[in-house]
Order: sequence, then C-alpha cells, then structure tokens
Amino acid sequence: MSKSQRNKGASGEREVCRIIREQLGVEVSRNLNQTREGGADIKLPPYSLEIKRRARIGSIYEWMEQSQKSCADGEKPIVICRADRRDWLVVMPISQFLQLVKTNN
Repeated sequence: MSKSQRNKGASGEREVCRIIREQLGVEVSRNLNQTREGGADIKLPPYSLEIKRRARIGSIYEWMEQSQKSCADGEKPIVICRADRRDWLVVMPISQFLQLVKTNN
C-alpha cells in the first residue's frame, strides 16, 4: 500500500469519527495499532467498524469478512465505505439491519 493510499484511508477514518461525534455525540477514535496488531478501524460498541475510502467501491464482501474477523465476542461487523466524491454508505448483514429496524419500530 502506498503512502497516499494510507493517508487517504486515515483521512476517511478521521472523517467517520467526526461524523459519529457530530451526529451521535459519541467520542470514538481510530485504532492506530491496526496495521501492526490488527483489529477494527473504529470500535463503536457493540459494533466493529471497517472504514474504506477508495476511488471505487468493489470489494464489499472481502471488506465484510475483514470486519467480521475484527469483531470481539458479541460485536457486530459493519463496513462504512465511500467512493471519491460520493456519500458514505453503510454495509451490514441483513439480519443485523432487520434487528435495527425491529428495535426502532
């Protein structure tokens, strides 16, 4: 991975942290040891967030597998991704989505 790719990824993670802080009032931070030690990009209990900022979105299933591997017991995987000049998207298993909808209805 090139330095510019790492910088773009880190910038995306900071952007998502800011959005979460502004919209939910919850302070979250990047996992600065993720390259060396592994784990999720951001932890937002009970969720394990994998953040992807790319020119194009295409490897969603691989990213979801990465997020699932980063989950501790009881955590739920979520991929948050954004292509260049596009809005952020959230990807999660449908069972998890349905549980969120059921809980909020």
